[in-house]
Formats: sequence, structure tokens, C-alpha cells
Amino acid sequence: MTAPDTGDRAPGAAADRSSQSGLATALTPVLTIAVSLLGLCLLWGFAANAWPSRAFPGPGQVWQVLLAEAASGDLFYHLGATLARVAAAYVIAMVVGSVMGVFLGSYRGADRFFSPWVILFLNIPALVVIVLAYIWFGLNEAAAIGAVAVNKIPNVVVTMREGAKALDPGYAEMAAVYRFGPLDRIRHVLLPQLQPYLAAASRSGIALIWKIVLVVELLGRSNGVGFQIYLYFQLFDVAAILAYTLAFVAVMLVIELLLVQPVERHATRWRRRPA
Repeated sequence: MTAPDTGDRAPGAAADRSSQSGLATALTPVLTIAVSLLGLCLLWGFAANAWPSRAFPGPGQVWQVLLAEAASGDLFYHLGATLARVAAAYVIAMVVGSVMGVFLGSYRGADRFFSPWVILFLNIPALVVIVLAYIWFGLNEAAAIGAVAVNKIPNVVVTMREGAKALDPGYAEMAAVYRFGPLDRIRHVLLPQLQPYLAAASRSGIALIWKIVLVVELLGRSNGVGFQIYLYFQLFDVAAILAYTLAFVAVMLVIELLLVQPVERHATRWRRRPA
């Protein structure tokens, strides 16, 4: 009687267990988020039933308005308008702010001279910048996007300035020894060291920019989520206000989970992970 040959099965079984473990690891964050949001909806529904009021609609009412706005096409039109403004202002703020921040962090004299400017623009209220932009340049798209970008640029400058100050001079010396060109210096020396600061400025930038965009739309645009929120505020339609708000927050959450975090993981793949 011969013993069963299990030598070929062991690697396959180990691979199956490994794949199942990897799938469980990947699904855990998704399930955690789903359970957390479900718990929030249940708490919201309980509070709405305990305190019935037109000013505090339940999740069911908001969901019905959301479906109606989506079916009419208005929801996607206004979401698209707001997302376009967010994207344009984000790109401008990140590019301009990063260049200025790295410059100030690399040259101490320039940093001392321009530091009061940065502090000044950091403390000017966003509402003032928006109103002045509309007065000076008119109620147009360029003024709206520019006002949002100007509000965010000082924050990016501060973050990237600290990143430039923390650069290791040893890597710059190595690049000089190996005669790196300007593009190679930026790609292999500068960007890897600045990546954590870029990620911090980017993540906080998205959260701040879309909030300012809503104010810009409320004050001087004829479309977008902010415009719709202002319209339904005049009608005292809280369910519609919450529907548009939650729709846009959901879009930003999807961008965070499917775009921002994967890009950040890819950019930091060279870093050693904790065991």
C-alpha cells in the first residue's frame, strides 16, 4: 500500500491560501468603509425619525431627491461643472505653489524677503479673495478658478518650502559627481525626497479647494453644486441640499480611494514598509 503523493499539492494549497489572504486584506478596508457608512445612515435615520422635521429629512427622502436629480441629468451636469473647476484650480495651485515653495526653501535670502508675503496671503479670508476677483475681473470662469487657486497657493508654498529645507545635500553632491542632467536631478533626486510633502499638499489641497469652489459658485456662477445648494437654500429644500452635498462628497471619496491613494502607494513603493 503506497502513501498518497502530496508533494505537488502543498505548493498549490499554499498559493490558494496566499491568494485568499490577499483578497481578504484587499476587501477589509472596503468592508470597513461600507459598515461605517451604513452605521452612519442608521444613526441618521434614527435621529430623523425621533425628530421629524422638514429641516432634517431622513436618508430615504434624500435618496429619492438624488435619484430624481440624476434621472433629469441635472445632478451630473452640475457635478461635472464643479469637478472641472476643482481640477483646474488644483493643477494651477499645485504647480505654482510647488515651484515657489521649492525656490523659497532653497534660497534663504529669498525666503526671508518673501516670508511676510506668504503670511499675508495665508491670512486673507477666502471670501475676500473671491469678492475682489469678481470685482476686478468680472463674473467669469477665469476669475472663479483664479480666486480658488490664489486661496490655495500659499498653503502649498508653506508645505513645499519645508520640504525643500529638508532636502539631503548628499544626494545633490552625488548627482553632481555622476553628472546628472536637470531632468534627472528632478526625477531621481528632487521628487523622491519631496514626495511626502507633495502628497500632504495634494491631499489637503483637494479638500480645501472643493470647499472654496462651492463658495465661488454660490457667489457668482450659474451652475455647479454650489449654485444648486444656494438655489435650494432659497427654496428651503434641505433634502436637495443634502443630496447635492452627499453626491459631491461621494465623488471626492471615490477620487481619494481610486486615484489619490493608489498614486501615493505607487510613488512610495521604494520605501520600506513596517513589518
